[in-house]
Amino acid sequence: MFEPLSPEEEQIGKAIVNAAYKVHKQLGPGLLERVYEVCMCHVLTEQGFLVNRQIDIPISFDGIVFDEGLRLDVLVNDLVIVELKALENVNPVWEAQLLSHLKLTNKRLGFLINFNVSLIKNGIKRMVV
Repeated sequence: MFEPLSPEEEQIGKAIVNAAYKVHKQLGPGLLERVYEVCMCHVLTEQGFLVNRQIDIPISFDGIVFDEGLRLDVLVNDLVIVELKALENVNPVWEAQLLSHLKLTNKRLGFLINFNVSLIKNGIKRMVV
């Protein structure tokens, strides 16, 4: 059984989902991923969250640290990972990628958000490890 997420993680998760709804409602589908990323980060920053974009995460392998390991789209309050997409076809590897990112960074909560959908609720996937 999973240990429950912290209240801060849950609060960040709700804010991420609400930000995705707000951005999608105003912009709709069909734009570039980075447009959604900039707007999502703006909304979250306005709400007082610490938001970092396009963060390189080093990877440890075989006793060596490689700086060019992972790149996270968005990290909120150094706790929650958000991977953004703006593509028509959903690729199952995205979920595996998010799970790997969570495990390698020791984070517990992540979101995969695809903005290229008519209803944003169909584009949001929450993952907990």
